[in-house]
Amino acid sequence: MPPLESEVIQKANRPLVLLAGATGYVGGRLIPLLETKDVTLRCLARNPEHLRFQVKAGTEVVQGDVLDPASLERAMQGVATAYYLVHRMKSSADFEKEDRQAAQNFAQAARQAGVLRIIYLGGLGDDRGKLSPHLRSRHEVGRVLRESGVECIELRASVVIGAGSLSFNLVRSLTDRLPVMICPRWLATPTQPIAVDDILAYLLAAMDLPPGPSRTFEVGSPDVVTYGDIIREYARQRGLRRWLISVPVLTPHLSSLWLGLVTPASAEVGRHLIEGLRNPTVIHDQSALDVFSVRPMGIREAVRKALAEDRP
Repeated sequence: MPPLESEVIQKANRPLVLLAGATGYVGGRLIPLLETKDVTLRCLARNPEHLRFQVKAGTEVVQGDVLDPASLERAMQGVATAYYLVHRMKSSADFEKEDRQAAQNFAQAARQAGVLRIIYLGGLGDDRGKLSPHLRSRHEVGRVLRESGVECIELRASVVIGAGSLSFNLVRSLTDRLPVMICPRWLATPTQPIAVDDILAYLLAAMDLPPGPSRTFEVGSPDVVTYGDIIREYARQRGLRRWLISVPVLTPHLSSLWLGLVTPASAEVGRHLIEGLRNPTVIHDQSALDVFSVRPMGIREAVRKALAEDRP
């Protein structure tokens, strides 16, 4: 049944929002939230047929790839706000080069199409230190998008705690399977994880910020914890007794092989993640609390919500 004329007019009057990374963990959760907003949502997907039946009838799904400039030029037409939730780490061993090229393509297409704002989810980490390739790439993508001439809102976050997230799956797999863990030193690295509901709230709120210069916001839980603390909190809430024994000899390569034996993550992806976990990912700039009304939950509540959603 074709849409009514009033529905066509209403859709035409709504701002058009493009979501790149719609098939990822955060992007997939963002779709139904954006569909409740007074916007027209357009999702970019390399394989649209995989996504089309997961969205509402009013949501557009267009074929495109961030490494294909021509497809981005088509997808950007009429877009007011563009979400960039793309990361090439799982797609290529040389993900830094692909991340850079993809961001440059996206930024150029957005500028040429007259996009008003790009919203990007990056990673925490102090640029003054030696960042892992994973975090270094996250920061470089943010820089490329900011230098595009299009206003860019970059949200930098650490570990995302939520049912189905890669980080939570790693914690769950390790803790459920290993009563005693011989742990590398990175389990003592400080971090400020964030619940998936909170990062989604920030992403939505970023769309409604008043126009201004490009800005970077560091976001996360009020709790500064270690990765070992996250494992212990998960074990406590699951009623499991677990012992963590730290040793200095587990390199990122050996740690990734260890993860590959007990978790769903591949050794290659695990190695990149672990290299990132060696960097402290804590908030140094609290300006997000002044600009946004979001007040992130603590780690205990984040784990509780993830467990509640994870249960069948």
